[in-house]
Amino acid sequence: MSDTVDTTTAGAPEGTTPARRPGYGQLLRTPGAWTFLLPGFAARQPFAMLTIGIVLLVEHTSGSYGSAGIVAAVTGVSMALFAPQNGKLADRFGQRAVLVPGVLLHAVSVTALIVLALAGAPLWALFVAAVPTGASIPQVGPMVRARWAAVLGGSEERARLLPTAAAFESVTDEFTFVIGPVLATALCTGVHPAAGLIAEGALTLAGGLLFAAQRRTQPKVARRRGTAASGPAGSGPARVSALSVPGVRVLAVVFLGIGSVFGGMQVSLTAFADEIGNPGVNGLLYGVFAAGNMLAGIACGAIAWKAGPRRRLISGYVGLTLAASGLWAVHSMPLLGGLGLLVGLFIAPALISGYTLIEALVPAGARTEAFTWLTGAVALGQAGAVSVAGQLADAHGASAGFVVPLVGTALALATLLVLRSRLTPKASGLVAARGMGHRVPVAVD
Repeated sequence: MSDTVDTTTAGAPEGTTPARRPGYGQLLRTPGAWTFLLPGFAARQPFAMLTIGIVLLVEHTSGSYGSAGIVAAVTGVSMALFAPQNGKLADRFGQRAVLVPGVLLHAVSVTALIVLALAGAPLWALFVAAVPTGASIPQVGPMVRARWAAVLGGSEERARLLPTAAAFESVTDEFTFVIGPVLATALCTGVHPAAGLIAEGALTLAGGLLFAAQRRTQPKVARRRGTAASGPAGSGPARVSALSVPGVRVLAVVFLGIGSVFGGMQVSLTAFADEIGNPGVNGLLYGVFAAGNMLAGIACGAIAWKAGPRRRLISGYVGLTLAASGLWAVHSMPLLGGLGLLVGLFIAPALISGYTLIEALVPAGARTEAFTWLTGAVALGQAGAVSVAGQLADAHGASAGFVVPLVGTALALATLLVLRSRLTPKASGLVAARGMGHRVPVAVD
């Protein structure tokens, strides 16, 4: 099966001339969209503030980037381990049932982490607080993506908006990474070292509860009585684990590399800003990096692609690896800002293509879980990168920390090239069992 398709014609009946690919304007006119977009934006904003807030607070109280990186890494690993489970529970019981207790626990955990750090508690105590902090991070981004899939899945015309929705969500994510690190850095350096985390906890609580209140657009919960694919007739579709799909496992490894860029950039840019005697420039440099990601995301959603998402993923990842390869050698702030912008420009195509592939690879009832596996992979890659880059920055300076994004993306790219065939659904399409002897095509590339 060819990987090159025209996304403006995908799904159109043979012999017909499809309409032009829908754009952002039509997407945003989708009935009910704004009811979850606005609170969803507010609820996901703190996610971009958490890691940098932890790094700045713990570095201030301990004097070590290594210690700060390890605490942030524990938070990221905890999120990576628990996020898919939260996604699975949201698919099964509904988003509100998972989100409300989650944001309450997160607010309490962040408060405990702040108090312990300011009290000079030992490192192990910070680890204890970091575990529930990461585990309770609300998975608002995957939940919003699942809502798009639900509201756009009612007709063929609306389904054509799914790639545009994926691009829009990437832009939204990156807009938060433009604002979040800058805001957290400004609060930590200009108000109090704990101010960034205090704002993160408060915004998570308020935004999460507001998003959870939007029940009308919440994806319907499929009540399934059977658990085996060969269950008795009428038992409903079997519950499919997203991780059982080979393509999801490949994408999770690929997204680990993207996480290594986020984590490596956060710590290394912070160390670079300290080295040049201007800590406040850290937020600006990271904002430029995130702005490149956001601009590329806007362009990806506006282009009528002829290449399929798998090919776009590979092309974007090659560019990302090449751009990351020069970070360690740059010692000038303007040059670092320009190269960071270039790195950001290549992240969005990779992220958008990966999330778009989920629509073709995973049954609807497991998509929130699939999205959280990818989000969790980014968090895990970010956690490892923060820890390693922090140790390298302590021992050898910021330049050594910038090696982490290069190594992470190179390893992920090698995996992608070797296992790329698993990202193409079989000719008959991915099938999900529906009772005994019934298999329904889900999607084709």
